[in-house]
Amino acid sequence: MSKEEPQRLDAFSDLQQRNFVVEKKAPRLDAWLARNVPELSRTQIKKLIESGHITVNGTHARPSRILIAGDRVCLCEPPAEKAPFPEPENISLEILYEDEHLVAINKPPGLVVHPGAGHTRGTLVSALLYHYEGRLSSIGGQLRPGIVHRLDKDTSGVLIIARTNLSHLALSRSFATRKVEKHYLAVVAGVPSVRQGVWDGAITRHPVNRKKMTVSKQGRPATTLYRVLDSGRDWSLLHCQILTGRTHQIRVHTSHAGHPILGDEIYGRQASRAARCLLHAAVIRFRHPLTDQCLEIAASIPQDFNAFCSRDKPLLLPSCTEVFFQ
Repeated sequence: MSKEEPQRLDAFSDLQQRNFVVEKKAPRLDAWLARNVPELSRTQIKKLIESGHITVNGTHARPSRILIAGDRVCLCEPPAEKAPFPEPENISLEILYEDEHLVAINKPPGLVVHPGAGHTRGTLVSALLYHYEGRLSSIGGQLRPGIVHRLDKDTSGVLIIARTNLSHLALSRSFATRKVEKHYLAVVAGVPSVRQGVWDGAITRHPVNRKKMTVSKQGRPATTLYRVLDSGRDWSLLHCQILTGRTHQIRVHTSHAGHPILGDEIYGRQASRAARCLLHAAVIRFRHPLTDQCLEIAASIPQDFNAFCSRDKPLLLPSCTEVFFQ
């Protein structure tokens, strides 16, 4: 494939138009696009063709159109839909720590952190705007006030919020330089043969399904330490510490190892007794961005973890002082 004007293919949202010249015969337009523009899903390609945003030789074409050498394919980006600014909503928050610089909350499963496609209301940001109006960092803009890092919708646990721009910048540096310890609990399928170890597969965006990440030599380095805390016939409770912060890191590493997190609809197995992805940000430890005090903040283990593991006694939070490798 050659292009009339060389352009980056790593960010569809960064471009207004892309022009391609087909080098050899291809059986279908949609299949050719899926192969040559992998950042778009098949569903996205179909919608763009049907809406007229993809043309062949200047005319609209069907997904099944046969391409021949010399055909000119033009892909135009439709105007991006602007997410509405979040509004304050009286959503209760479980506060784990609070001072004038930052807040730590225990995010419940099912709560989306910030507005996005399909989630304009009922987000954590709306709750923060209600409880801390005018007292949040503005670095993230109007859509993400105070948001320094995030957890997936179904992941529960500790989340740190910046209340000032100064604390936001300092916390961001701490996360970027790996000075924040992050400890998770995960219930996974099966029982790892090695009870304690490290997963260090590099992670990148999946070449076909752009909603997924995958382990690839072309990815960014990612390291997860793990230890089996408990197990049953077909499940294990893991304590995971991530030394890097890649998107979906624990979910990708556990799945790649053959032990996906139970309830994970993207990386897990189709049938699962879990109602949601059983991943919990249990403990986070870092130095306060202004006082330099060492803070260790823990979020109680959700009831669905205890219920799934059928424990008579409540599960215990992992210790940050636990040494993974002697």
